[in-house]
Amino acid sequence: MICDWSIGDLPGLNDVEQTLLQEIGIATTGQLLAVAPDAATKQQLAVKLSFKIQYVNKLVALADLARLTGVGCQYNGLLLHTGIISVKQLAQMPAHKIHQQLLKLHVATLQRRDLCPDLAQVQNWIKQARVLVGS
Repeated sequence: MICDWSIGDLPGLNDVEQTLLQEIGIATTGQLLAVAPDAATKQQLAVKLSFKIQYVNKLVALADLARLTGVGCQYNGLLLHTGIISVKQLAQMPAHKIHQQLLKLHVATLQRRDLCPDLAQVQNWIKQARVLVGS
């Protein structure tokens, strides 16, 4: 199942940025992905919104990862911080490596291991990603 979230659910998006996106017809993560499928359209979107291209790339990466049921807007930012920038990339990664990176990040930032997704969750994300990308 592919998830589509309100654009305001993306982590780090403030109210002004959310309003700007909504004013040009982008109210969901699915709509963001639809209008920015490649580098050229991401650049056009950045210009239209007066956002830096890096920020648009980040929003699109978050929206892409949020498509996965188990990831959503709860873990997409966490995956992005570990270097995973797309569902396609996630589908190709070994679960144990991602889990180790997530655990390291949790301990470094939150000093808590218990909040980290477990290995089974990560394996499920990868399985969903593989189905989504058709590999």
